[in-house]
Amino acid sequence: MQVTYISEAMPGGVNDDFVVAGERFVVVLDGATQLSESGCVHGVPWLVGRLGVRLAAGMVSEGGASLRAVLAGAIEGVCALHEATCDLAHPNSPSSTVAMLRQRGESVEYLVLCDSPIAVETVDGKVQVVVDDATSHLPGYTQEDLCRSRNQPGGFWVASTKVEAAEQALTGCLEAADVRRVALMTDGVSRLVERYGWTWGRLMDLVEAEGPGAAVRAVREAERATAPGTYRGKVHDDVTIALCRGFGA
Repeated sequence: MQVTYISEAMPGGVNDDFVVAGERFVVVLDGATQLSESGCVHGVPWLVGRLGVRLAAGMVSEGGASLRAVLAGAIEGVCALHEATCDLAHPNSPSSTVAMLRQRGESVEYLVLCDSPIAVETVDGKVQVVVDDATSHLPGYTQEDLCRSRNQPGGFWVASTKVEAAEQALTGCLEAADVRRVALMTDGVSRLVERYGWTWGRLMDLVEAEGPGAAVRAVREAERATAPGTYRGKVHDDVTIALCRGFGA
């Protein structure tokens, strides 16, 4: 499996995204922007970095654990790192979306937790998109609303301090011979499709032809051309995308 990726902070910001890849796996994380007291002395980049490293280790271990089990173990491991210094019961504890891909033999496995999508193009040209859109159906989007809905039944689930969030992730398995390419990304990149009218195929074509930096440039151009207040959410965001090919090799 060949992987090409990029991760870049929003203009003037600190990157709360994280990406790590190996010969047979990719992990993409999007840490939630911390806007208020969290009960944690570390912060979002600390969380996503340590979570990402544990996810990578879990996917290359010899045990053959499911992706949900790998995620649960990573969440538990990160909690153990700061349970003595931080209030892990705080509803606004640092959190992250998760997108994972692993090739094992003739199978390609994926996991998505929250709104960092995975777009899969099969050899017949069809594109399947895996994304948990629960955050698009919340009753409100203030900090208070998000705290009440985060990692709660009827709300949305992210990787934070509750191991049971792993059971809420979307998972699946594909035949490697059927897969042409896969793109994992944060919503800073998927906004090209969800906000600006691109297709998933166009986005993957761009990254394959011109490299992942071209996706960053396309996002920034679209953001600058958009009138303030046109869309809910941040005008700019961190951007991360990983394009995977060569599954049959």
